[in-house]
Amino acid sequence: MTNRIIVGERVKALREQKKLSIDELAERSGLSADVINHIETEKTLPALAPLIKISRGLGVRLGTFLDDCEELGPVVSRAGKASAAINVVNGNTAKPEGMNYHALAQQKAGRHLEPFYIELEPDQQNNHDTSAHEGEEFIYVLDGEVEIDYGKTQYSLKKGDSIYFDSIVKHHVHAAGKQEAKVLAVIYTPE
Repeated sequence: MTNRIIVGERVKALREQKKLSIDELAERSGLSADVINHIETEKTLPALAPLIKISRGLGVRLGTFLDDCEELGPVVSRAGKASAAINVVNGNTAKPEGMNYHALAQQKAGRHLEPFYIELEPDQQNNHDTSAHEGEEFIYVLDGEVEIDYGKTQYSLKKGDSIYFDSIVKHHVHAAGKQEAKVLAVIYTPE
């Protein structure tokens, strides 16, 4: 079984390190104190958009929730040696199906891009909650088929296809049908 990163523990540790209360972080991030509390206590799997808001509220990069050490030079990720996964739900629901994010540059200090290998679990619903956040995303399909709801348009991508989009537009990425998909995603969030 893959090691899992406990995002809630990292959020809480960073918040306490910065001597912020849950209410102060809620105000800074634009999220409710209940949402932050549920993430910190692992009652809710976080979605990517709230994690980005929390990272901004804490004044840290999104990748800080994955980092264990910092490297100034190049960082190499070897095949078959995946980093621990961070589990997030895909959208605004707390359903268990979602995405398993494996950071590909978690040790790189001062990075502006967040590259991930993502396992998209089979889609269990027809209605998807879209979300938006600042920045841009690039997704390359490694295996399976992926659908991206982007604004009012849906894009279908197969192995070898890619998409680059502004993530400020409401979107949702999911495996097409009942099969798992695997993608390489690069997320840029401006400082």
